[in-house]
Amino acid sequence: MLTRLLMNYLRPYRALVIWISLLLLVQSIASLYLPSLNADLINNGVAKGDITYIWKTGLVMLAVSALVMGSSILLGYLSSKASMAFGADLRKAVFESVERFSTRELGKFGAPSLITRNTNDVQQVQMVLFMGLTMMLSAPITGIGASIMAIRTDAKLSLLLLVTIPIMSLLIWLLLRRIVPLFRVMQIKIDRINLVLREQISGVRVIRAFVKTDYEEARFAEASTDLMNTSLSVTRTFAVMFPVLMLILNLTSVSVIWFGGKLVDTGEMPIGNLTAFLAYIMQILSSVMMAVMMSLMIPRAAASADRIQEVLMTESSVIDPLAPEIPTNRSGVIEFNDVEFRYPGAEHPVLSGISFTAQPGQFTAIVGSTGSGKSTLINLIPRFIDATEGEIVLDGLPIKRQSLESVWKDIGLVPQRAFLFGGTIADNLRYGKSDATDEEMWTALEIAQAKEFVEELPDKLQANVAQGGTNFSGGQRQRLAIARAVVKQPKIYILDDSFSALDFTTDANLRLALENSAVGSTLLVVAQRVSTILEADQILVLDQGKLVGIGQHHQLMESCETYREIVLSQLSPEEAS
Repeated sequence: MLTRLLMNYLRPYRALVIWISLLLLVQSIASLYLPSLNADLINNGVAKGDITYIWKTGLVMLAVSALVMGSSILLGYLSSKASMAFGADLRKAVFESVERFSTRELGKFGAPSLITRNTNDVQQVQMVLFMGLTMMLSAPITGIGASIMAIRTDAKLSLLLLVTIPIMSLLIWLLLRRIVPLFRVMQIKIDRINLVLREQISGVRVIRAFVKTDYEEARFAEASTDLMNTSLSVTRTFAVMFPVLMLILNLTSVSVIWFGGKLVDTGEMPIGNLTAFLAYIMQILSSVMMAVMMSLMIPRAAASADRIQEVLMTESSVIDPLAPEIPTNRSGVIEFNDVEFRYPGAEHPVLSGISFTAQPGQFTAIVGSTGSGKSTLINLIPRFIDATEGEIVLDGLPIKRQSLESVWKDIGLVPQRAFLFGGTIADNLRYGKSDATDEEMWTALEIAQAKEFVEELPDKLQANVAQGGTNFSGGQRQRLAIARAVVKQPKIYILDDSFSALDFTTDANLRLALENSAVGSTLLVVAQRVSTILEADQILVLDQGKLVGIGQHHQLMESCETYREIVLSQLSPEEAS
């Protein structure tokens, strides 16, 4: 999976990778040439006292060293450029995949996991690419080249490699067998920390109100300690491995000097060749060490690549048609024809047998007890989820045959939880219409009953909005969210319980202003408060996912027992009549 990910997202940088490979080749060849020059310098220059040869060879060694240094600098720069660009492209691809997800896929992964996958997981893959471009390619070139040069220098001493390399290989195999599963577990535990932290930041007021600060601190400490223990297991393995590898490397050096010294003493080997052989042995073992480091990084990156690829390969259950069609007349007529929705594997549907028509200029209200499927029903209209049976028709054309953007373009949505983006009030209002004028925004604020409190702010439209709108009250957030939908001037308004935080007077004024400004638009309102929908043109009554009543207030009071119970639970018989 890691290889596939690297191949797919490195394609735009193939030329850069080729240049890096050429630089690595130059660097490796130059590094292998230096010990040979050093041996010649000692054997033919220092030993014979030939000053001219010493200067000549020394200058060549200096030039080769400069070449190695220059190629190393350029190699680091190009590798950083390639890996950072790769990381940026990969993060963009993950983000775009998540943006296409329906509510079903978002629920499957969860926000904390998606954040970890697009940050920490991408960083792991990006880092292994950087290290791979600088080390993984050079290690085999240097290792194989140094082995050939060592054998050429002295075949007898080269037999030491037959002992050293198998021991190091066995150590690496044992190491990987232990830590690969731990790396996969670490990523899951990072997800857990993200989940706990997000809950605690989002719910800080609830935590304080219920005096649960100590409990939440202990909960976070438990998740953090769990990750720490797994990390310590990996770190302890490293703490044993590196000293052992260094011991093997140093014992090999001592062995080379010991046996090589005897060969020099007997005249079988020039002393310059011994220094060159020692340098080649160090290069071979350094290559093995680099391979070890990469073998430690690759398993974690592979685990991260699997998690990233899982996001990239997940197809949204809501997709654009291959040949989208356009309605001949866009007016905002919505028709539900025997619509059903059920989650995969669910025994019972959330919605079943839903049929109704919402007309432009008509106020359609949706009521029902908690869990009756009201929010699910309106989520089907903008295709946040798709009906599993039946058909939803928008302006005479099934919505599944229209492009998602063309459907969204005509909808002004105010979700159940009013969400504002960080920035200014003007930025939020222009979210639906980027070229909205100040006059249009003030008009929308007036309709949403938000003009008064915005005018009281020192910066008015340029007043700061914290992430999520947390610096405003619940009622203020709802009104700003409604104003954002009004600025868009859509053909369809969908308000999902968007008056719940408003007082009765503001609620009544807002509904009246909205009905007057949205003449010609289809208005769908989900409401828990009955007084909000008494004057609706048609009221849909849901009970356990089924449409048990449809009509105006006075009609339903006579014909629908469920509706009558809901109304009388909130209003007196006199108010309800």
